[in-house]
Amino acid sequence: MTSGALRHRYSLAEYLEVEEMSAVRHEYFAGGIYAMAGGTPEHSALSGAIIAALVEQLRGRPCRAHSTDLRLRILATGLATYADAAVVCEPEAHDPESPTHVTNPVLVVEVLSPSTQDYDLGDKRRHYQRIESLEAYLCVAQDRRRFELWTRDGETWRHQSLGAGDIARLPRACTLVVDDVYADARVDVD
Repeated sequence: MTSGALRHRYSLAEYLEVEEMSAVRHEYFAGGIYAMAGGTPEHSALSGAIIAALVEQLRGRPCRAHSTDLRLRILATGLATYADAAVVCEPEAHDPESPTHVTNPVLVVEVLSPSTQDYDLGDKRRHYQRIESLEAYLCVAQDRRRFELWTRDGETWRHQSLGAGDIARLPRACTLVVDDVYADARVDVD
């Protein structure tokens, strides 16, 4: 038997202990704990622009925009993760096993990185789409002015690609203008 076959499976409680003591963020899925990649200055600038726009639009309403510090848990699949931005409306719901994890975002945003874009556009998107409250999932490219937006229409998810000059229509009457998000980022126009 090889050492690879002896991989340790962690409980959610063990993951939470690791997460509380670590300076590095981790995802948890199916007994595995996985370090998350750090972001670039452009990644951070794009996340900040998105959060700033959402905070402004949601001010005084029963929904709040959150940064990458928000812990999310997808109860249907068991994934515990962080998104680059999320919107959660009242009443906020928490994981019964981890009160620090929110389970009911209406919007999740990921800024794509070369090392994570396949995961964010594929498996991670499919995890997020299992959240009953989720109305939209937005992926933001870091190398060009491009949004990939999935919105829920009943039981169906609709996808659209947006570029320079376009506006993303998001839950709770929020919008993100592609050109505004990239205004201070060092990203070429398509």
